[in-house]
Amino acid sequence: MLLKRDTLEGIAEGRITLAFRRWKRPTVRAGGELRTAIGVLAIDAVDAIEEADITERNADSAGHLSRAALIAELNRRPEGSLYRVALHLAGDDPRAALREQDALDEDAVATIAARLDRFDRSSRHGPWTETLLRLIADRPGVRAPDLAASLGRDTQPFKRDVRKLKELGLTESLETGYRLSPRGRAWLAALDRDS
Repeated sequence: MLLKRDTLEGIAEGRITLAFRRWKRPTVRAGGELRTAIGVLAIDAVDAIEEADITERNADSAGHLSRAALIAELNRRPEGSLYRVALHLAGDDPRAALREQDALDEDAVATIAARLDRFDRSSRHGPWTETLLRLIADRPGVRAPDLAASLGRDTQPFKRDVRKLKELGLTESLETGYRLSPRGRAWLAALDRDS
């Protein structure tokens, strides 16, 4: 479930507590969590509703100026069922602290190496982790489609690979593109020392 930056800011401030979506099937579930740029969101409820169930108060709680504005936005994608998602900011994204770890001990190096090796071995397009990290290091802030094209790859699979690196705290998303985190820079430095 993607949320716009201004929506995320409203959630962080406590002004926004609802989101509405049309889905063939929900992409989040009650009791689940969603990691975002502002931190971890807790999904409190996911309810199938009818358009008539949406109130002016709901629209305000979702950050819209009016019920009509919310419905107009929802009707831009008319396929699927309508859902109301109740959510709140649950805390910081644990990857944020992980990204800042720029001193890697032997255990951290071994753990990262094992995970990256597993990614490389299971890849249908061959080893990619070091290439991708070095590309992001050399070209921070470059759009994902441009980075993917420079490797002859499709954008969506490329983005999935970047997310795998982000889960390990090695990269971070920018408004446009990515950059290496302090942990990612430390990892590449460890690789260069060992080669």
